[in-house]
Amino acid sequence: MNIKEAKNQIQNAMKAYFTKNPFGKYVIPVEEQRPVFLMGPPGVGKTAIMEQIASELGVGLVSYSMTHHTRQSALGLPFIVQKNYGGQEYPVSEYTMSEIIASVYDLMEDTGLKEGILFLDEINCVSETLAPSMLQFLQYKIFGRHRVPEGWIVVTAGNPPEYNNSVREFDIVTWDRLKRVDVEPDFEAWKEYAYKSSVHPAITTYLEIKKGNFYRIESTVDGKSFVTARGWSDLSKMIRLYEQNEIAVDEKLIAQYLQHRKIAKDFAIYYDLFNKYRSDYQVDKILDGKAKEDIKERAKKAKFDEKLSLLGLLLDAVTEYLKQVYYEEQTQMALLEILKQVKIDLALNHMEAKQSLEEQNKKRRESLEQGERASSLSKDAQYTEQKVLLVVEELQRRLLEEKPVDGDAAFKLLKAEFDARNKALKKQANAAGKKLSHVFSFCEEVFGDGQELLILVTELTISYYGAHFISRYGCKEYFAHNKELLFYERQKELITEMESLPLDEL
Repeated sequence: MNIKEAKNQIQNAMKAYFTKNPFGKYVIPVEEQRPVFLMGPPGVGKTAIMEQIASELGVGLVSYSMTHHTRQSALGLPFIVQKNYGGQEYPVSEYTMSEIIASVYDLMEDTGLKEGILFLDEINCVSETLAPSMLQFLQYKIFGRHRVPEGWIVVTAGNPPEYNNSVREFDIVTWDRLKRVDVEPDFEAWKEYAYKSSVHPAITTYLEIKKGNFYRIESTVDGKSFVTARGWSDLSKMIRLYEQNEIAVDEKLIAQYLQHRKIAKDFAIYYDLFNKYRSDYQVDKILDGKAKEDIKERAKKAKFDEKLSLLGLLLDAVTEYLKQVYYEEQTQMALLEILKQVKIDLALNHMEAKQSLEEQNKKRRESLEQGERASSLSKDAQYTEQKVLLVVEELQRRLLEEKPVDGDAAFKLLKAEFDARNKALKKQANAAGKKLSHVFSFCEEVFGDGQELLILVTELTISYYGAHFISRYGCKEYFAHNKELLFYERQKELITEMESLPLDEL
């Protein structure tokens, strides 16, 4: 299965394991839970989906690579205690708490989260001395004499033997204690993650053209040559930062992330061409509905690869506007809850408006810090919370400057600020909607009834921020072409069905 399907399988298992009976006890106790074993090639996104699952479920995440552990660090160190049996004193070996188990308790103490995921990577690469203890752990969730706390689910991961010389083959006894999920690299599944993570459009459009270069591991005379999903994601972040700091992106940088000489060279050439398109097509003017005629003519006559690159540029540019609307919406929703609490505090004479804001901001800051430590907050949620904190601090400054005479006046001031932000949000969403319409108008004019418009609709559909914006504010051009897309997809299904029918049955 692909990484998206694997994520759904694991997330469903987590929800089942977190289920409690009417008495507050877990239906499946921790010692009876089969640990999930996520088997897949390196760099396919195994660790990334565990972070996503933890943030979406709002639980903690503790991650360890088992290749770094010896028997002593995993089990704890032995020490001698005196015990009395039948009136006789005996020296007995005990063990200190395992570093791994202690990390779970540390996170619980730091964040207050009582439920979480203990993620053990490279579990099939443990040393020979640790292997028997790992079998005991998989069955009873115990390292030494210390068990994984209730509410914490064990998820493990590893690479198939062909990718790692250190891999130990599990026997049936071990496999029979695991819930195995096999994952394979899949560009289409990764692309959804890429859009939400703002992977550079040069990468997504290049891979759209050359899907075979998305994931490749080969043995050569010079050793292993490889390209992974992780490599593309990490390269994207560096390209964004290089561009932001006006540093040239060259083949030497690209080869540090794409460790396959031919693909690194090929992408470096494409990246230079992509930048030329970015300069030539003046994307900002297209989004403003002011594309020049020579630009339109060039787009009409362009080869398909160039058209695909242009679509990538347009989608990346317009998605940034849609994303900012999303962030502002989330900020406003949080501010609404904050103002409701201020109103309650004022009505009950608990505290003044400024103090209420201070108290709420303090709690939100603590919650943000805890969420970052526990990996229980998504990147979007972290960004939104940081925005909320800044806005509330600005509201506190306004109260200091204006010095309202009483609580009613203070709340009126805060409400006016909130209303002004709402008005600005509507204006921002309207402006973003116009830019999206301009993208459709441009594509309709230059591509006509070509498949480029279907590609545009498809990419907006799988784009998290694009789909959210359209569902919230609408886009008549999108809905018009989406009908065509649905009809086109149904046509393909019918053709496939017809081709599969035996001729002698017709």
